[in-house]
Amino acid sequence: MICLIRMNFTSAVLAAVFAVGATLTSVTPSHAAGTGCGGASWYALSSRTASGERMNASYLTAAHRNLKFGTKVAVTNKRNGKTVVVRINDRGPFIRGRVIDLSKAAASHIGMIRSGTASVCYRVVS
Repeated sequence: MICLIRMNFTSAVLAAVFAVGATLTSVTPSHAAGTGCGGASWYALSSRTASGERMNASYLTAAHRNLKFGTKVAVTNKRNGKTVVVRINDRGPFIRGRVIDLSKAAASHIGMIRSGTASVCYRVVS
């Protein structure tokens, strides 16, 4: 059985929810288009990323749950309007409500080092 349910979002985006048996999968047009809003955090490890390259906190990189590695994404801090373009090279974040993890350098560009987290919007640029 497949059900289509429409929901209102703050940005007036419609969401489709497909119910198959007891499994629910949510797909929003914004995720399909490579845009979204939510929480961001930053990290500065020296381990390998999911793409296989070594994490370098001074590079403008980020982790996203499902965008392809190498995708360029513009991330804007909603509090101050500052934007940075990052390259996706890792997977995450794995904390509810967060949509992207930024390298320390990227977080610095948008003014979120001190707070550690920020409310952001992102969009794929290439």
